[in-house]
Amino acid sequence: MALFQPASKGASGTPAARTAVRSGASGYETVRASRDFWTIRRRFESFIVPACVTFLVWYFLFVIIAVFAPGFMRVDVFEDVNVGLCFGVLQFVSTFAIALAYRRWAQRRLDPLSERLRQRLEAGRY
Repeated sequence: MALFQPASKGASGTPAARTAVRSGASGYETVRASRDFWTIRRRFESFIVPACVTFLVWYFLFVIIAVFAPGFMRVDVFEDVNVGLCFGVLQFVSTFAIALAYRRWAQRRLDPLSERLRQRLEAGRY
């Protein structure tokens, strides 16, 4: 079985989760079989995949323009600041913006589910 493929997308209380508990599976294996776990994974991937694709396109655009249009990158924007320097600084800015956006998004969309999952695990309900 692949590492990130669900054994069963059942909730705790479904036959797959009950079988995992009866078979002596650890709480973590049972959690992995739960619906909440896979909801968290789907939500995580729904943010990460578009964010990574967007950032990589932006990064490679910077590299491609630097390689194929060096004259454009040398255009002065303000005194000694040129387009290439602006692009370089914007790489850092976009990295921090994505990190902050993820933090806010995760606090709203992932943390409540993770907390519920953690409480269930600690209470022995898995």
